[in-house]
Amino acid sequence: QVQLVESGGGSVQPGGSLRLSCAASGYSISSGCMAWFRQYRGNEREGVAGICSEGIRTYAEAVKGRFTISRDNSKNTVYLQMNSLKPEDTATYYCAAGGFGLALATYSMWGQGTQVTVSS
Repeated sequence: QVQLVESGGGSVQPGGSLRLSCAASGYSISSGCMAWFRQYRGNEREGVAGICSEGIRTYAEAVKGRFTISRDNSKNTVYLQMNSLKPEDTATYYCAAGGFGLALATYSMWGQGTQVTVSS
């Protein structure tokens, strides 16, 4: 049974930083692509950052230069380092596995989400 467990969310002021973690079990993160998506209230879920087995990284335009996705295969964990956070980054962040890039419809394995709130 595949489990993706996110952690690291919280409340931070604009300009601050957070690091999200996604610990996987029942699935090897090195075998395919992993990605972070986010969803704000009733809006559509959107791709934030993805990393594939070849190490290729993909970022949404809105987070380029501020967010960095990485992975530790030995810990079977994917990370999202978020710097220079803005209020518009406020959302529930989800980890996903088994898809391709930031193509939402290709991902079938999801975590439960972790809340990130950026506010002064």
